[in-house]
Formats: sequence, structure tokens, C-alpha cells
Amino acid sequence: MLQLLGKSTSINVRKVLWLCAELDIPFEHQQWGSGFQSTEVDAFRALNPNAMVPVVRDGAFVLWESNAICRYLAAQHARTDLLPAAPQARALVEQWMDWQATELNNAWRYAFMALVRQSPAHTDPGAIAAGVQNWNRHMAMLDGQLQKTGAYATGADFTLADIVLGLSTHRWFAAPMERPALPAVQAYYERLSLRPGFRLHGRNGMP
Repeated sequence: MLQLLGKSTSINVRKVLWLCAELDIPFEHQQWGSGFQSTEVDAFRALNPNAMVPVVRDGAFVLWESNAICRYLAAQHARTDLLPAAPQARALVEQWMDWQATELNNAWRYAFMALVRQSPAHTDPGAIAAGVQNWNRHMAMLDGQLQKTGAYATGADFTLADIVLGLSTHRWFAAPMERPALPAVQAYYERLSLRPGFRLHGRNGMP
């Protein structure tokens, strides 16, 4: 049986949890995260040298990086509706997945740590304001894309891109900050909320 290692409060772990719900597959979830003993951290680092979650074990196969895990599971279960086989359609899904991981995540990181996590290392007012502005700017980019498609990130159909972007969208709405009205993003959020997996692992009270 597939094993998923990672604390369920992690946005990246919740990507995989939501996908497992969409795939309707059995798995064992082990809570891994901060607060472990050094020996446990060493054991986890043997699986992922970054010592970060999530990690999956599928028999002897070990994989880390949440978006890579999502791609692997969709491909393994032949879910071409979530990850298309056609090169151009697949590339568009992966483009938005990569944008979420590299651009959108970096845009919200400082503001999120300050406003939600209340990190003592993230208290600079100027950096917080810049982070909020940058976060809103990136969400406006997503709004523009959703205006074009009228539904999901790459078109009329739900894909892996919407799992990763959906969790980021929830985080944006959950953060205690000023944000612009983005009608297409709001409609997208409500559309995703019709999916049981998103209600369980996305719009579930955790930012």
C-alpha cells in the first residue's frame, strides 16, 4: 500500500491527500513534521535529503517533491483527465503546476509567515506590505487566466494544476490581509468547493 509521510497541516502534503481522494486509492498516512527527535529526523533525511514533506513510499520506490508526487500518482493510475497524455495539453498543466511552485509560492511566502504563522523572523512592515502586494499581483494573474478559460486553470476540465492552485487559492482567501476583488478567482474557489476532496483537504479551516 502507498505510504504518505508528512503532517496534514502542510499545504504540500494536502496536495497529495486531495489527489488521493480524487483517485480514490487506499494509502497509509504517517504524520511527519517538526518536533521529532534527531534520530527520527535522520531517518526521514535518509528518504529525502531536504528533510521536507511530503514523501511517498510505493513499495521500494521513494519519491519527494509534492508536484512530482502528484504527477507520478496520476500517471500510475492512468488518469489522463488529470494529467493529459498529449504533449501540449500536458505541458499546459505542468506549466501552471510549476508556476504555483516557483512563482506563486514565492510571492506569498513572507506575508504568509508574518500574518498567518506570526513568525518572529518575519516582522518587517515594508517586507510584509511588499509581500501582500506581490501575492495579490500573482493572484490577479490567475484571475486573468480563469477569465480566459471560464472554468479551470487550463480550460474547461479539472486537472492536476487545479489541485495545486486550489490550495494556494484557499491560502490567499484565508490570510488576514487586504485583497482585491477577483471575481474569476472567487468563482473558481466556489467551483472547487463542490469537490469532496477539496472540502476535506483544502477548504477545511487550515490556511
